[in-house]
Amino acid sequence: MPGAFSEIIDDIEDLISSQDITPKERYASRKSVSVRSKKKETKDLEPVEKVFLESVVPGTQTIYVKTWGCAHNNSDSEYMAGLLAAQGYKLTEDKWQAQLWLLNSCTVKSPAEDHFKNEIELGQSRGIHVVVAGCVPQGAPRATYLQGLSVVGVQQIDRIVEIVEETLKGHTVRLFGQKKTDGGKKAGGASLLLPKVRKNPLIEIIPINTGCLNQCTYCKTKHARGELGSYPPEEIVERARQSFTEGVCEIWLTSEDTGTYGRDIGTTLPELLWQLVEVIPEGCRLRLGMTNPPYILEHLAEIAQIMHHPRVYKFLHVPVQSGSDEVLSDMKREYTRADFERVVDYLRHKVPGMTIATDIICGFPTETEANFEDTMSLCKKYKFPSLFINQFFPRPGTPAAKMQRVPGQEVKKRTKQLSDFFRSYEPYGHKIGEIQQVLVTDISHDKNYYVAHNEYYEQVLVPKQDRYMGKMLTVQITSAGKFSMMGQPIDKPKMPGLAQPLKKGEVSGLTKTESKRAVPIPIFTRILFVAVVLRLIWMFLYG
Repeated sequence: MPGAFSEIIDDIEDLISSQDITPKERYASRKSVSVRSKKKETKDLEPVEKVFLESVVPGTQTIYVKTWGCAHNNSDSEYMAGLLAAQGYKLTEDKWQAQLWLLNSCTVKSPAEDHFKNEIELGQSRGIHVVVAGCVPQGAPRATYLQGLSVVGVQQIDRIVEIVEETLKGHTVRLFGQKKTDGGKKAGGASLLLPKVRKNPLIEIIPINTGCLNQCTYCKTKHARGELGSYPPEEIVERARQSFTEGVCEIWLTSEDTGTYGRDIGTTLPELLWQLVEVIPEGCRLRLGMTNPPYILEHLAEIAQIMHHPRVYKFLHVPVQSGSDEVLSDMKREYTRADFERVVDYLRHKVPGMTIATDIICGFPTETEANFEDTMSLCKKYKFPSLFINQFFPRPGTPAAKMQRVPGQEVKKRTKQLSDFFRSYEPYGHKIGEIQQVLVTDISHDKNYYVAHNEYYEQVLVPKQDRYMGKMLTVQITSAGKFSMMGQPIDKPKMPGLAQPLKKGEVSGLTKTESKRAVPIPIFTRILFVAVVLRLIWMFLYG
């Protein structure tokens, strides 16, 4: 089996695309000793003086956007990129071509924050303007390494243009405010109908709510995203409808906990899903994001019905974190092992073949050897096809960070034991020879194949031929590995959806005319530009 997916995937929300960090990069900071020649080389260079752009017309600079973390973070970056591009800024994937870096952070694990911090230091050492966003600055705005940097809060992404403009002038702007509904309740965030630049023109990521109802003792994200705030269903449906007119063929619903959707505004997740399936065109698909066990339990029957809809992937990500009730209680997860098993058993019975992914934290501070054996027995019982194994990382400011830790060597031993078990079975071998319908939406990390998904959101690699991208294919499964299958097309590709997708980098939500001219430059800015030009001419002639 080719090694397109030879590494353990860290999180289901990590996108399998050519633009993501590779598994090697992701795990680099986990090594106790790591040689980073590029970073060392950069530190040896003399700092470059930052250029302040007081008299340069806003909207003419080049910006590099980098994102860490979940699909919600990726959606925020897409909106910020769209707003900047609509204002005339040029986006680049080459960081060294940019005058400003917009770095959108993740606070879930220490390695992600370490990468984020290193990138800030790298940019500053080269005289590049840096704006930070995401859960790290929102949850810890007083962090020493963030001092002096402009910050856009997780609910202030619609203000990114003014923050960038001021930062380029040498000013520091920090916006952390919370959006409110007309009734004074916490809102889901900035409008879903803002312009955006999709990372993948075929996939629309829609955040349906922000925050959560839990108080997990190890989680730092709650400090950043806060309490639950849901978007109105009509706004979500309208965003989905618009995306399909722009050639999108797959929508992802994301949040910190999709199962809690609507509890603050008098609706439910199943009610939203039934509205959405009405606007999904033939051949297109919907993927439901992560939900915690307590909240999906209430809707099991309806969720099972929705999973049978031909335009919904039979897939659900339900993180259990531990198989021990004692540890779950110390984590304040608000469910038991039996609750989680009820979710898995019911959905597997009612939706045969359904993919259920889960997460495990190894080495939580109160986890004993017996507790870990409970986790092992749970994983052995279900043999999850997607199992995301994480060592415990103490996040500053969380209750778990104050608990006495399990010795590091013991944590590594448990992580290895569970990882070895996970590698010991192959979930897709029995599917060799099957005929499947798959939707092609991405390219593999090694860039040798296109990535498709079947109805269970299982990865199927197909030949890398341009005519397959964005199409529905009928394939025969020819081989299988740990993380994916190989599919050989046996029929002509079919075009799903309503339209051809936007070009990569094209702004969503703008008309053709608006895209060409972007957002008009304000009159004051035009006057300033003319004044600067006249001043330069005068200096050339008479200076």
